[in-house]
Amino acid sequence: MQSLRENIHIEDKYLGVTLAAINLPQGLIYIDAPPSPEDGRTWRADLLDLESGYERLLINLDTNIDRIIGSRAMDCSVLVHENTAEHFRNRPGIFKNQGQPTGAIWETFPTLGNLRWSPPQITFTKKMSLYWDDAPIYLEHQPGSDEGAIWVILPDEKIVFVGDAVLKNQPPFLAKADLHKWLESLDLLLGEEYKGYTVVSGRGGVCASSTIEKQREILAETHQALEKMAQKGADAADTAKLIPELLAPLRFLASERELFTNRLRYGLAAYYTRHYLGVIPEQE
Repeated sequence: MQSLRENIHIEDKYLGVTLAAINLPQGLIYIDAPPSPEDGRTWRADLLDLESGYERLLINLDTNIDRIIGSRAMDCSVLVHENTAEHFRNRPGIFKNQGQPTGAIWETFPTLGNLRWSPPQITFTKKMSLYWDDAPIYLEHQPGSDEGAIWVILPDEKIVFVGDAVLKNQPPFLAKADLHKWLESLDLLLGEEYKGYTVVSGRGGVCASSTIEKQREILAETHQALEKMAQKGADAADTAKLIPELLAPLRFLASERELFTNRLRYGLAAYYTRHYLGVIPEQE
């Protein structure tokens, strides 16, 4: 566990997403949950030594299954954006491990399946403020990387949790993205408003400005390539030709290549189908 401040901690040891815990007098605010219920219980146990109040709240940063399927194991109220809540309403009550590979981490768990969702109890649409201490915590809808994506902003501590808006040496999730808005959000992170902030990626932890710039470059090139394909009337399946070029600048383990290839194959085709062919793909 890495401490960004005395009361703000992040954890990358569990497969899935970067977890965070904000320790306040009123209680603990969790940011995201590991996909495995066992890991979720272990993460909660890891935090028992922290002196905090009795309240518990889990914030899910978007609709990606990696960060929402393990929410029930956190045993507390869940806060999400309204679009993420709608995502739950359109699903059966029990999650089943099936369907085409999307390149998410949960798909690497051989026994993960038939879990019950933990529907959120608290939602918002544009902005929300939490006051569990004198210092506020702001939540903002930033729907570039995902229709339900939010950022958690701690202005006094100058820390912002951005979920999958920035990924370290991983390809982006594109199926539910809006590349125009995503590029705008990265420009915001690189601008004056977030100057001096510690930016925490949802997959990889604290990231430098160079990581954000690299993310922006990859997305800009992706958008340009998809625009050209659309002008030529290409099929969605043709977007797979972009995969080698998008993976080339990233440094990752050889064992992760198939997973990341699946992520881009699924995401590129889904994005192209949604934005250029006018068809909404089925939810994974």
